[in-house]
Amino acid sequence: MTSGWKVIGSESFCDFPWLKVAREHVATPTRPDGVPWMVAHRPVAAVVAPRTPEGSYLLIRQERIPVRRETWEFPAGQVEGGISEESILATAHRELGEEAGVRCPGELVSLGHFYSSVGFTDECCHLFLAPGVVHSADLVDHDEHEAIHEVRAFAPDELTAAIAEGTIIDANTMAVYARLNARGCYR
Repeated sequence: MTSGWKVIGSESFCDFPWLKVAREHVATPTRPDGVPWMVAHRPVAAVVAPRTPEGSYLLIRQERIPVRRETWEFPAGQVEGGISEESILATAHRELGEEAGVRCPGELVSLGHFYSSVGFTDECCHLFLAPGVVHSADLVDHDEHEAIHEVRAFAPDELTAAIAEGTIIDANTMAVYARLNARGCYR
C-alpha cells in the first residue's frame, strides 16, 4: 500500500481459501478518519493466452455458475501457496495443461497484471502469452469445480469478432486481448 492507506478495522463475513469477504474501515490519503467498504479478497491469479504455431489462440468453453451460462475464456487459475514469480509462472503452465491440454515448450511472455474489478475486489491477475503451444492431452486434469466442454482455436480475426459481437464476455480474456494489442504482439 502507498502512504496514507491503512485498515483501521475489519469484520469478516466469509472466509474460504478462494474468497474472503470483509467489511473494512479504511483510512485513505484524502479521508484519514476512514471510510467503510465491503471488500472481496481473492488470491492472485494467472491468465494465459495459448497461441498455436499457426497463430491461432486456444480458448476454453466452460460453465460459469454466477452468470448461469457457458463462456469462452483463456485458461486461468489461482496461485496456490506463496506468491512469487515462480509460483505465478507455475500456475500459468499448470492451467495450460489442465484446462486446454497444451504445454508451452518455450518461455511464457509476461504481459503484466491487472485488477479484475477494483470497486469491490483486490484480485490481481497476471497475464501471459504462451507462444507455440503443443497438444499434450495427458496434462488435462479439470478440477471438481470445472465443467469445461470444449477447447477451440480462434484465428485472430475470429477472436476480435467474438469480442466485438459480445460472444466473449470474460474480463480476463478481454484484458489479455487488450494487452496483446497494446503491445503490438497480437498477430
